[in-house]
Amino acid sequence: MSVPYLDEAAVAEVLRMEELIPSMRQAMIDYSAGRVAQPARKILGVEPHGGHFGSMPAVSTEAMGAKLVSFYPGNSSKGLETHLALIALFNPETGEPLVTMDGGLITKMRTAAVTATFIDAVAAEDVKSLAILGAGQQADSHIEALSHVRHFDDVRIWNRTPQRAERLAEKTGARMTSREDAVRNADVVIATTASGEPVFNGEWLTPGAKVASVGWAGANGGELDASTMSNVVIVDSREGALVESGNVRRYNAEIHAELGEVLDGSKPLDPDAIVVFESIGMACQDIAAASLVLKSAVPQAT
Repeated sequence: MSVPYLDEAAVAEVLRMEELIPSMRQAMIDYSAGRVAQPARKILGVEPHGGHFGSMPAVSTEAMGAKLVSFYPGNSSKGLETHLALIALFNPETGEPLVTMDGGLITKMRTAAVTATFIDAVAAEDVKSLAILGAGQQADSHIEALSHVRHFDDVRIWNRTPQRAERLAEKTGARMTSREDAVRNADVVIATTASGEPVFNGEWLTPGAKVASVGWAGANGGELDASTMSNVVIVDSREGALVESGNVRRYNAEIHAELGEVLDGSKPLDPDAIVVFESIGMACQDIAAASLVLKSAVPQAT
């Protein structure tokens, strides 16, 4: 049988953040409620080339599929994408393959959409300031996604390479700052780097700040420090975080809840607490996002 392939342009034509955010919200609720079969993802080191290769399968009530993903941090110096991926979907009723598609844009957008569900659930309606640490694709995507759930009057960007921060600031109407100036008094702080060491001091966080970390540098490194991780910690998956999250593992951080438990109201939070969301990425997110693409791009296959 012939299975269609959708390249990045085809995915970009139909995937919309305003549809993706509620889809990710439901995916996280379903996962924490036990309605998703998903093993912890397997990441293999590609030692000769400094890369990582991962396999991420999942089955939900409405979708079945897997993502194959590579992460090569050194690609940024070569003018190449650091994250590259393919997603395959199958009919959960018959097991028939439905489609394969480029997974790079989906990974970028669904990561930011999941963070947006977190911020929408835990941040006050009147938050005004947003700090973005990092200036790559995830930083750009997060600024877009968060604009769908809150209005930020003050967006601050820090990056190790000031020129990259300046370019993103010009593109998004934000301002480039030092990392301390970005974090201090910020209502929302998003770390989007691939750093294996902390990129800011948790003592800079303002009381009640909401923090998300979406960068990944392996199971033993992380972009957050012990002070930050001593606050209320939310994860996308307990199982995944305990295996893969350097931020959780290196400080033996206590996990208060999964995001799905916060979203369905079963694990309420103190609105005045500093809350940290550790996002490592999940297959159920990928197949839910890919299913949105499938419904619009290949309607005859659904």
